[in-house]
Amino acid sequence: MADAKSFKVFYFDIDGRAEVLRLILTYAGKEFEDVRLSMDKWLELKPTTPFGQVPVLEIDGKKKAQSIALAAFLAREFKLYGKDNWDALTIDTVAQLAEDLIQSYFRFLRESDPVKKEAIVTEVKTEVGPKFMGFFESLLKENGTGFFVGNDITLADIIIYDIATGFLKVTFEAIDNFPLVKKLVDTVGDNERIKKYVSDRK
Repeated sequence: MADAKSFKVFYFDIDGRAEVLRLILTYAGKEFEDVRLSMDKWLELKPTTPFGQVPVLEIDGKKKAQSIALAAFLAREFKLYGKDNWDALTIDTVAQLAEDLIQSYFRFLRESDPVKKEAIVTEVKTEVGPKFMGFFESLLKENGTGFFVGNDITLADIIIYDIATGFLKVTFEAIDNFPLVKKLVDTVGDNERIKKYVSDRK
């Protein structure tokens, strides 16, 4: 698929699980159709999706699913997966840590009791988020370039930017205590394509 020409991202009209895909495509300078689904449109589309869920990425007319796999595919497609398998290991480590953080927050969405929901938010803000930011800070310090691997933006950096600025930004409220993470987020956000996309997005 190295010569893929057409991309469509199907998701609801929020950032959520699809935003990392939109960010990768944007950073890579690839045009894509950003299909924002109403509930009616989703119910119509659902039977045509691979696993009955979104996000779905349509590549030259072929629909594929699972957000982590899709992000990895796009990163490899656009050379955002490091220079070798060792770099890829670090990128996968960041991606899986990010997924652990996401699952910690999703407890909030699954909880119906308002008192328990508030307790989860407090825990995520004061304990879980800082713990993971500490992990990311250590990885950035280890590489020593301002990025997780190499000397430029990869999938790992885009994932952390997405968490820090998107629907999970509540987990990064203590970011000022982690200067390398904060600088990375600022660096990705200063990319001209990303900056324009964020300014224009809904």
